[in-house]
Amino acid sequence: MTSLQIRKLTYSALFLALAMVLPFLTGQIPQIGSALSPMHIPALLCGFLCGWPWGLAVGLISPLLRSVIFGMPAMFPGAVAMSFELATYGAVSGLLYKILPRRKSSVYITIVVAMLLGRAVWGIARLILAGLSGQSFTWALFLAGAFTNAVPGIILHLVLVPLLVIVLEKAGLSLNK
Repeated sequence: MTSLQIRKLTYSALFLALAMVLPFLTGQIPQIGSALSPMHIPALLCGFLCGWPWGLAVGLISPLLRSVIFGMPAMFPGAVAMSFELATYGAVSGLLYKILPRRKSSVYITIVVAMLLGRAVWGIARLILAGLSGQSFTWALFLAGAFTNAVPGIILHLVLVPLLVIVLEKAGLSLNK
């Protein structure tokens, strides 16, 4: 294993740990925790800083692991659907950030595309899971879950994640080259 791979593994482990811990900061009030979506931040950051395979892995594993360890989010359908969403966040943020020119505007383009695609994947996963369990998943439920109820988290992610990526990039801590 190379030094770069070890650093990516270490960063990814840190982001996975953050995904386990961050919900405790907002979890005391469930409405705030679900609105701010703190588990999304480590998946996005891991993609930006470590690359798409690492971001995908952290995004895929973190909701499932957190569900097994802490019981939240509930495994079905919540953690299962969220794992597809966060895997998409991590993969898309890592892939786009690697191929786009290193400008501040690229960070914002990348996060917006990653968040839109991640929410679309979440909706598809929820639709499939609802069908498998004999439940319904309507367009209104998708819009509420992906956008309406998520506005505080969307704003937080659009402000915090690019700021952190830009600062960490300037500090030379990005490994996604």
